Amino acid sequence: MTARRILALLLAVAVLVAPAFLTSGYVLFQLTSTAIYAIAILGLDIVTGYTGQVSLGHGAFYAIGAYATAILMANFDWPFWATLPVAGGASALVGFLIGFPALRLSGPYLALVTLALATAVPQILRAKALEAWTGGVQGIVVTPPSAPSFLPLSQDQYLYLCTIVVAFVLYLLADNMLRGRQRRAMIAIRDHALAAEAAGIDIARVKTRAFAVSAFFTGIAGALSAIVVQFVAPDSFSVTLSIALFVGLVVGGAASLPGTVIGALFVQFIPNIAEAANKSAPGVVYGALLVASLYLMPSGGAGALRHLLHRIRSHRPPTTETAKQGATIHVE
Repeated sequence: MTARRILALLLAVAVLVAPAFLTSGYVLFQLTSTAIYAIAILGLDIVTGYTGQVSLGHGAFYAIGAYATAILMANFDWPFWATLPVAGGASALVGFLIGFPALRLSGPYLALVTLALATAVPQILRAKALEAWTGGVQGIVVTPPSAPSFLPLSQDQYLYLCTIVVAFVLYLLADNMLRGRQRRAMIAIRDHALAAEAAGIDIARVKTRAFAVSAFFTGIAGALSAIVVQFVAPDSFSVTLSIALFVGLVVGGAASLPGTVIGALFVQFIPNIAEAANKSAPGVVYGALLVASLYLMPSGGAGALRHLLHRIRSHRPPTTETAKQGATIHVE
């Protein structure tokens, strides 16, 4: 690793850790929620942005992860960190099963299947047969963990830092997975499935794996949400949540890891800005801001950021060495 990469990594860590000590209360809660949304959108990006399978049902995986953690913590006294892999695994199993229809469906048809899943899961969580586990319409209260005694951190600081650490690990895993052959296979299926199959790519395996991994990430995001919000109920995981995650993916920019963070910022803060701007009709302001962002950034926030950086680099004055080379060429 070069010195420049090490410096960039240290700077990123400092930027992520600093809010835990510079902010408190509601602002820190908002930043924690932003990190959770970023993880959920990252999961959606794997299946939609890279593989091209439109999903409008990732709120269901979010709910499964949240309820898995809530049940294990409230009924079995599990530590929160031990519930995360179980929540992700439960969501991944459902995602793997949903991946099978994805083998035969695509486009709006697959979107409708996943939308049906997002509609059905809150109803299932209300069922009388599962009320002993899920709490029915009353939901489950989750007791959040406190920082260990040897760490001088408040509960909000501890939850924020834990969420950042989990997000950092998941982004490293996603970055590793979305490199090389696996990335090329997913993009080939997205751009031209028939050509990908002719090239020898196992479409069934890639699609089902993408759905499972995608659901795993989103399930862990739901688990973290249950811990931070300290409560889960069916009404918290309506279709609106799935739509919000999809909006975050589009606004941030599909097939872009930095774009998931931009999308999470939009999902977390723009509704609050819209409500502050017009309390009587916040939906109108939100819709206007959404349309404006899509019009001004058709390739998403990540694409706009790349374009801006490219323009800055192209207008950078030449270095001394470059100037000397240019003068030599001119003389010759």
